[in-house]
Amino acid sequence: MGAMDTIAARGLVLLGCGKMGTALLEGWLAGGLPPEAVWVIEPKPHDGLTALAGRGLHLNTDLPEAPAVCLLAVKPQMMGAALPSVAAFGGGGTVYLSIAAGTPISAFEAAFGAGAPVVRAMPNTPAAIGRGITAFVGNAAAGEEALEMSEALLAAVGQTVRLEAEAQIDAVTGVSGSGPAYVFHLIECLAAAGEAEGLPADLALQLAKATVAGAGALAEASAEDPGQLRVNVTSPGGTTAAALEHLMDPETGFPPLVKRAVAAAAARGRELSAG
Repeated sequence: MGAMDTIAARGLVLLGCGKMGTALLEGWLAGGLPPEAVWVIEPKPHDGLTALAGRGLHLNTDLPEAPAVCLLAVKPQMMGAALPSVAAFGGGGTVYLSIAAGTPISAFEAAFGAGAPVVRAMPNTPAAIGRGITAFVGNAAAGEEALEMSEALLAAVGQTVRLEAEAQIDAVTGVSGSGPAYVFHLIECLAAAGEAEGLPADLALQLAKATVAGAGALAEASAEDPGQLRVNVTSPGGTTAAALEHLMDPETGFPPLVKRAVAAAAARGRELSAG
């Protein structure tokens, strides 16, 4: 029996159904998970959830005794109040899969017992269009089956990577978890610079969006690494070289700036996890 078959047979509880929870739910249903295999706990259900309840999804109803997975998708500041509602699964072999930033595995072990399988994951916002990437890691009680079920669920919204240790989560947060915001800001800056050179604002923004999206797609699809792709478009003494002289400056360019930014995000992640 495959991972999704096991989940369909035993059931899945989704605690919290905001933007990320909804993206995951839509991915599971599109992949063939039947609505009646899903129980959602969401105090403020949106219209889409209410419609799914009419197709068999269990919305704010009594929960199954031992679902295959309980996915924790509430905001970190609400986690403490929400966990008691699913603590009863702790002794039944249910895998707890958390996508809450800043909440360490130890907090879930304290709530559910050290023997409860816990998987901590860090997705990112492109999951909303199925282009996310999610890193995940399990505790000592999370065996291969728990990891496979977690990976099958997370793969519904994009790529997945397994980590070797929970300590790596903070670095992942700095790179891919928070990273979309860095790219959005790059688009803003690129558009503003184009406008400063005389382009209409809407045209500058269209150029900036398409350029960043296209370059990202090319970097992902190409067999060449990003450094070589950069070289490919940089003619000696040309326009790109003139720009890169500023962007690659070891004192004031991207290298030190991005390093500081990622380090700051990772450090904040460690602070949040420490409480």
